[in-house]
Amino acid sequence: MKNKVYSSFDEAVAGIPDGATIMFPGFGPPGIPRNLIAALIRQGAKDLIGICNNHGALGNLMDVGRLIETERVVKWVCAFTAAPHPSRKLAFEGLYEEGKIEAELVPQGTLAERIRAGGAGIGAFYTPTGVGTEVAEGKEHREIDGRMHILEYPLKADYALIRARRADKMGNLQYRLSQRNFNPLMAQAATTTIVEVEEDILEPGQIDPDQVHTPCIFVDRMVRIPPAPEGIWDAPTRT
Repeated sequence: MKNKVYSSFDEAVAGIPDGATIMFPGFGPPGIPRNLIAALIRQGAKDLIGICNNHGALGNLMDVGRLIETERVVKWVCAFTAAPHPSRKLAFEGLYEEGKIEAELVPQGTLAERIRAGGAGIGAFYTPTGVGTEVAEGKEHREIDGRMHILEYPLKADYALIRARRADKMGNLQYRLSQRNFNPLMAQAATTTIVEVEEDILEPGQIDPDQVHTPCIFVDRMVRIPPAPEGIWDAPTRT
C-alpha cells in the first residue's frame, strides 16, 4: 500500500510547481486548510491559479487571503470578489484594481457544480444562473423548457488542499459538520489531493464504511495536525 502519510506540511506541498492550478475549500471558517496554505506560502511557488469560494476574510487567521498578499497568484476564480465589509478592503481588491491579478466571478452554485462536473468527468452543463448578467457574456445560450440557459464548463485543478476531521492510512476521509462544503468536491476534481487531518490517522477499517465521505482513491497525501500549542495554525479548534 502506498504511504500517503507525510511527516510535515512543508514536505506535503514541496512538489507544487510554479503555474499550478490549486483548489482551496472553505465556506466561512470550517474546512479551511490553514496549515497547508501556510506551508504553500513558505514553499514559494508563483504564477498560481486559485479556485475558491472567496478570496480571504477579515482578521488575522491564516487563509487564502494571506497567499494572495504574497502576489504569487495570477488568477483567482471565486464566487465573491468584494470584501465582506465595504469599508475594509482585502488584498485581492487592491491587487485587482492595480491589474496584478485576474478575477473570474462565478455564482456560488455554479462554482460548486463546475467543480463537481470536473470530478465526475462531465464535459459541460447548462444552467439558468447568470442569464442576463455579465456572467453570461460570450457564453453559449440555449432555451430549455421555455427558459434560457447558459453553457458552463467544468473546473479541474492540479492540486486540492483540503481539511478533514479523520482519515485512515489508506486515505479514506471523514469530515465534521460543515467541513463538508467544497472539500469533497475539490478532492475529486484535482489530480493530486493533499489533506490536513485533525485527529490521529487511523488504521484501515477503523472508520465505518458508511461514514467515509471521501474515498481513498481521491486522496494522495495526508498530514496530521499537531496538537496546540506546537504551531499557530495547528489546533483543530481553530477551524
